[in-house]
Amino acid sequence: MSLTNREIADIFARCADMLQIRGDNIHRVLSYRRASETIRDLARDLRAISAEGGLTDLPSIGKTIAAKIDEMLETGELDFYNRLKEEVPEGLVDIMHINGVGPKKAKLFWEQLDITSVEGLQKAAEECKLADLSGMGKKSQQKILDGIEALSRQTGRTPIGDAKPAAQAILDMLMNLPEAIEGEIAGSIRRGRETIGDVDLLIASDNTEPIMDTFVNMENVARVLGHGPTKSSVELLSGLQVDVRVLEKARWGTALNYFTGSQAHNVRMRQIALDQGLSLNEHALSPVDDGKNIIEDAEKIYCDTEEKVYETLGLQYVPPELREDNGEIEAARDKSLPTLITRADIIADLHMHTTYSDGKLSIQEMAEACKKRGHQYIVITDHSRSLGIANGLSIERLMEQMEEIQQVNEAMGDDFHIFAGTEMDIKADGTLDYPDEILEKLDFVIGSLHVSLQQKRDQITERLLNAINNPNVDMIGHPSSRLIPNREPVDADWDAVINAAAETNTILEINANPMRLDLKPELARLAKDSGVLLAINTDAHAEDQLDLMSFGITNARRGWIEPKHVVNTWSVEKFRDWIQNRG
Repeated sequence: MSLTNREIADIFARCADMLQIRGDNIHRVLSYRRASETIRDLARDLRAISAEGGLTDLPSIGKTIAAKIDEMLETGELDFYNRLKEEVPEGLVDIMHINGVGPKKAKLFWEQLDITSVEGLQKAAEECKLADLSGMGKKSQQKILDGIEALSRQTGRTPIGDAKPAAQAILDMLMNLPEAIEGEIAGSIRRGRETIGDVDLLIASDNTEPIMDTFVNMENVARVLGHGPTKSSVELLSGLQVDVRVLEKARWGTALNYFTGSQAHNVRMRQIALDQGLSLNEHALSPVDDGKNIIEDAEKIYCDTEEKVYETLGLQYVPPELREDNGEIEAARDKSLPTLITRADIIADLHMHTTYSDGKLSIQEMAEACKKRGHQYIVITDHSRSLGIANGLSIERLMEQMEEIQQVNEAMGDDFHIFAGTEMDIKADGTLDYPDEILEKLDFVIGSLHVSLQQKRDQITERLLNAINNPNVDMIGHPSSRLIPNREPVDADWDAVINAAAETNTILEINANPMRLDLKPELARLAKDSGVLLAINTDAHAEDQLDLMSFGITNARRGWIEPKHVVNTWSVEKFRDWIQNRG
């Protein structure tokens, strides 16, 4: 059986890792890695592309790689990969998935201690056999153990930044069919969870067959897992499972409520229904007798909207992002749910990068892209001088940038303003990357952690507090520095951080990039309850990343955040007054 796109991409990625461990030329390594990335992002089946003779038209796919793809499509395996596994133990690739372990360390463990698996590495670390190796030590050994523990917590779920666009594309395609009346993404995506198991799509229609046939015959389907009149399931070439349910419009409200979840929220809803003599499921609200059994000949209550479900039970409508049984049911009973922030409330972005550091657009291009999206002002916040990997700005270059910002402001006109800022490193020793006399010249200063993220709790906390307590630092960027799903958040005393931010009037960021979503909702809610100001920013490095704002909005809504809690809902006059007079 031939392999799917995802399986072929995985094989090429593992080949790249094994070649890197072996010490092959970096260009050869990159050829396999880029091929893997190209294939992973394809929306079409490689089998169809190969049949058309179009493999070499794909980015990073030359004749050699194309021949290997054809081999896998025909035989289900790759002879080159099999031979490579005889030379380089495949388990070393799994070891490289541990945070902080690259090809050199994986090779070191293999050659010095004959370690070829994560289990073997963990045993060696627990027996203190790694500390004496060249370039290691007890701290590095402990980091290995921490990395193995973090790896064990990874669930194999798909980040929402990957799952939601894929789900939306399928929904949009199905909703273009004349038989489709109404459609919605349900499940974890609708609630805004940071990672997703399977995708759930609901379509209202009186004619299911054309919708289901179109769905299971999409080009990006690897396998059809089920094909029926009311439910069909497929596995995409990306490995994501998508379930589509089609139902009549009369049951839309109860079905959407049920399949949105969460399970805990649904359990509470069903109990409220039972307390009122009703049984709630995805089909309807049905009267029950004293034994809680459905009365078969009693008239059922059908809900064509979710609002009707909540209204029938005497509850205020609960937005999907709040449906986690974290107090929303009690608030809905009291009609005291918050008016959550929406995308329309945001009129600024306070964190972005340009070609001065590691961005793709100039200052003016970024300003025009933001104005096009309805923003009234932005802050340019390129990286500071210590972050060499991101082309951080020296003091001289920072001064040049400030002059250019002034020039672009004049060109942009009176209805848009650019503030001069920086995303400044909070260094490993807790000091800040620019001296105070430079920070005082800037309009807006972000302090962020980028290095030494494995430090102990007291060190990380002290670094964050040092930045928060500096009167020139206006905001802490992506406070926990996590990267979903591969990097755990830093270990900090968040009560101390939030209390300090409240006392100093320092903003904490909700970074909208779906790889970060940082602050996470629980901390954002704690922060706003403590009186801390928040800002939802994209941290954009390219124009399309400005559109990630929606993920930040959803994350904020999960934290019960209202417009009044968020700085970049303010007018430019209010924001200017705040940065000039905060204290």
